[in-house]
Amino acid sequence: GGRPSEIRSFHRVATGTVVEMTSDAQRNFVSTSEGTNRGAFGPVEWGLFAAAGIIWGASYFFIAEALDDFHPMLITWLRVVFGFLTMSCFPASRAAVERADYKRIGFLGVIWMVIPLAMFPFAEQRVSSSVTGMLTAGVPIFAAVVATVLLRRPPGIRQRWGLTIGTLGIVLIGLPSFREGSTEAFGVLMILFALCCYGLAINLVVPLQQKYGALPVLRRVAGVAAVVLTPFGLVAATRSSFGWTSLAANVALGVFGSALAFIAAGTLAGRVGSTRAAANSYISPVVALALGTLIRSEAVAALSILGCGVVLLGAFLTSRADPPPNVALDESTDVVHRAEAI
Repeated sequence: GGRPSEIRSFHRVATGTVVEMTSDAQRNFVSTSEGTNRGAFGPVEWGLFAAAGIIWGASYFFIAEALDDFHPMLITWLRVVFGFLTMSCFPASRAAVERADYKRIGFLGVIWMVIPLAMFPFAEQRVSSSVTGMLTAGVPIFAAVVATVLLRRPPGIRQRWGLTIGTLGIVLIGLPSFREGSTEAFGVLMILFALCCYGLAINLVVPLQQKYGALPVLRRVAGVAAVVLTPFGLVAATRSSFGWTSLAANVALGVFGSALAFIAAGTLAGRVGSTRAAANSYISPVVALALGTLIRSEAVAALSILGCGVVLLGAFLTSRADPPPNVALDESTDVVHRAEAI
C-alpha cells in the first residue's frame, strides 16, 4: 500500500527482522540510512571492525615514514592511485552503478578521500603520528552528530553523554599542541577538519553500500579522488626526493589504508550503520601510539594520553545508543522496521 513513486529496498537482518527503507536516502543528495543489522556484532562484523581499525591506526605511522622523502600531496596522490589499482583487481568492483548516483559518489570522492587524506600528511608535518592517531578516536562522535541531523532523530541519553565526554577528550589531546604554538595548533585543526569529513562520509556511504556493495562504490570514489589529485601529485613529485622506505610506506598506505580498510569500513557501515561502524577508530589510537612511540620514538604528553582515554570513553558511549523497538515507523525519515520470522 505504499506510494508507487517510492523505491524500496529490503535487507534481511541477522536478528530475524527485515528492514524496509523507502528511500529518503535515494531521493536526497545528502542522506543516510540505518544499518541492516541492529543486533550484536557477529564474526564478520568483528573482522571488518578490527581490520579497518588496525590498518588505519598503522596508516599514520606509514604517513610519517613517507614524509621523510615525499611531499604531502605526493603521498596523498600515490596512496589513492595504489588504492584504486588494488580495488580494480576485484571483478566485483566493476559492477554497474546507476547514473543517478554518480554525483553522490563524486562527492564522496572529495570528502572521504581528497580532503581528509590530504589533510593528514600536512598535519603530521606539525604534530606526531601518535597524536594524529589519538585524535581520530573522535570519528564516532562526528559520525553521530551527522547521523542525528540526517536522520532527524535526537541522540539518546548515552549518546549525549558520549558527545560531551568525547569533546572534552579532544580538547585534552589537542591542548599540549596548542601550548606549543600556532604551528602545532594548525595541525590539530587540520586533523579535526578531516574528522568532520569522515563523519559525513561514513554516513553518506551507507545507502550506497546497501544498494551496490562496497567495492563498486569505493572503486569509483577512489577513481574520482585520483583524477582530482593528479595535478597536485605531479607538481608535488617535482618537490620530492626518492627513498625506498618512503615508497614502500606509500604502497602500504595505498593497498591497505586506501583500499582494504575503506572496503572493510564501507561494508561495516552498510551492515551496522554509520556510528557503530565509525567506532573502529577505538582501535586506531592504540596502534598509532604503539608504532609512534616504539618505532619512531615520538614523545607524547601525558595530558594527550589522558585525553585519548576520555575520547575513547565518549566514543564508546556514543556508539552504544539505545536500540529502537522491533516495529517502528518514523514518518520524518520514511523508514519502516518490520519484524518478521525468517
